[in-house]
Amino acid sequence: MNHFLDIHKTSAQDLHRIIETAKLTKNARHDKPKAALDAEQPLKDKMVALIFEKPSTRTRVSFDVGVRQMGGQTMVLSGADMQLGHGETIADTARVLSRYVDMIMIRTFEEQTLLEMAEYASVPVINGLTNRTHPCQIMADILTYEEHRGSIKGKKVVWLGDGNNVCASFLHAAGQFGFDMTFAGPEPLDPEMGFVEEARAKGSNVSITRSAEEAVAGADLVVTDTWVSMHDPASARERRHNQLRPYRVDRRLMGLAKPDALFMHCLPAHRGDEVTNSVMDGPQSVIFDEAENRLHAQKAIMRWCVEGK
Repeated sequence: MNHFLDIHKTSAQDLHRIIETAKLTKNARHDKPKAALDAEQPLKDKMVALIFEKPSTRTRVSFDVGVRQMGGQTMVLSGADMQLGHGETIADTARVLSRYVDMIMIRTFEEQTLLEMAEYASVPVINGLTNRTHPCQIMADILTYEEHRGSIKGKKVVWLGDGNNVCASFLHAAGQFGFDMTFAGPEPLDPEMGFVEEARAKGSNVSITRSAEEAVAGADLVVTDTWVSMHDPASARERRHNQLRPYRVDRRLMGLAKPDALFMHCLPAHRGDEVTNSVMDGPQSVIFDEAENRLHAQKAIMRWCVEGK
């Protein structure tokens, strides 16, 4: 049994295996009759609990569809349905759910909720997002980059804006997949230095700058995210906009990257804030391939969880 909790907690070998599996299963679904896929159903007769303390579009739909395509069934539970850690301890919830279902995906606020769920569950647990990390998204991003440009190893990835949970998982991936990463944003929104140092210790060249133009020069991949996360208070909105306006991705900024550089955004996007329409809908944007690949990457993650090492 494997838990998929964070990219830096999964071996590089297994991460590459997951990406290659995702490529194969995506190609099979696109190129072969659906009937040809029916013989291989790794989740046949299995029940997967999808727990959402945070609202979701892509995570909910992609996991639900992925489980069904792999022969399983889903049970979708909201935070209101369960009251995690309130009416019952997380540990007891994990023990009880493990008697009913074969896998748990949880999208929650506090990282400790995820860790405690995994500690006490006797079935695989997958991190669908916490305030601290978002590993499934970055696995989809790496799949997307490699589909378009080949191996991401040795490439320059640039993150613009807030050093948030998605940025954190990109830093984890830098160390595991061997690419370099530059963060450009205001100092109060820097990523956790522990994540930066860990990537550097694994050989990744990670740099931090306050200049978006300096960061993007020579980039192979430019990535940004919404300026205000769903867990941020309303009072933070105006302050965040003022802090992050210099890091808006527009056509001029993308022009400083390599001519074949790609643009990514995990969505939902606030068009005109962190990125302009001309970039979102432009030839370098792969945002909708990226969104689709949540499905294929997560199917490969679930397969890895049930098949074990």
